[in-house]
Amino acid sequence: MPIDPAKAVAAEPRSAEISWDHKDVQLYHLGLGAGVPATDPDELRYTLESKLHVLPSFATVAGAGMGVVGGLSAPGIDIDLAAVLHGGQSITLHRPLPTGGRAVSTSRVAAVYDKGKAAVLVLRSEAADEDGPLWTSDASIFVRGEGGWGGDRGPSERLALPDRAPDATVDRPIREEQALLYRLSGDWNPLHADPEFAKLAGFDRPILHGLCSYGMTLKAVVDTLLDGDVTRVRSYRTRFAGIVFPGETLRIRMWAGDGRVQVAVTAVERDDAPVLADTLVEHS
Repeated sequence: MPIDPAKAVAAEPRSAEISWDHKDVQLYHLGLGAGVPATDPDELRYTLESKLHVLPSFATVAGAGMGVVGGLSAPGIDIDLAAVLHGGQSITLHRPLPTGGRAVSTSRVAAVYDKGKAAVLVLRSEAADEDGPLWTSDASIFVRGEGGWGGDRGPSERLALPDRAPDATVDRPIREEQALLYRLSGDWNPLHADPEFAKLAGFDRPILHGLCSYGMTLKAVVDTLLDGDVTRVRSYRTRFAGIVFPGETLRIRMWAGDGRVQVAVTAVERDDAPVLADTLVEHS
């Protein structure tokens, strides 16, 4: 079997130094659609270096580390990248992210689950600087055709939405060139830029990065329900339930609770087809 679960989980963590500065943060925010209107004080917090704060989902691209790709080359894993799907993402913040700095990122395979027709790898990255831990990030990766060895199926948690109308609903348009801008933060997969490659993958045209939808959604929650204060976010998780194309519109429905916001994200132009599901932001 191309995946040896015991060997993958037991492998020594890999560490690398990463760094970023305000330009990386600003580019990431612009890739999420920040800066419209350009002179809006609420948007300048994402785009102007003298007022800058860092959306916590920046951790997924900080240092352009692309921990997902690195994790797939860990000992015990020998798979076809064409069989790989990014199934889910979570981030836990240990303190607010600085606008620039250096950190050590340590990555490992935290778990391998047997889903029958697929395996799921949980790739964990932890970052810390000289002042201590910054964030812990888990990427859940589906590998089609690699299950069926009789291993632990792992959790299958689903987050039921409240049985009431959302507390807030916002629509966020995706610009035609947005995927081209977002990929400059480090995800160079041609699926998001090359029409011919997208057709080979079964899509009519390039799709938006799942992690771009992920960041756009967190920004909408922070701006709408958390008074624009990124430091209130404690953790954020989602399951990638579907795709969205540049030129379409994300509809983001939010239900506020005690220290948490549940979210459902759909593609407006395709009859509210699911994009993100089981989505939860925990906050102070």
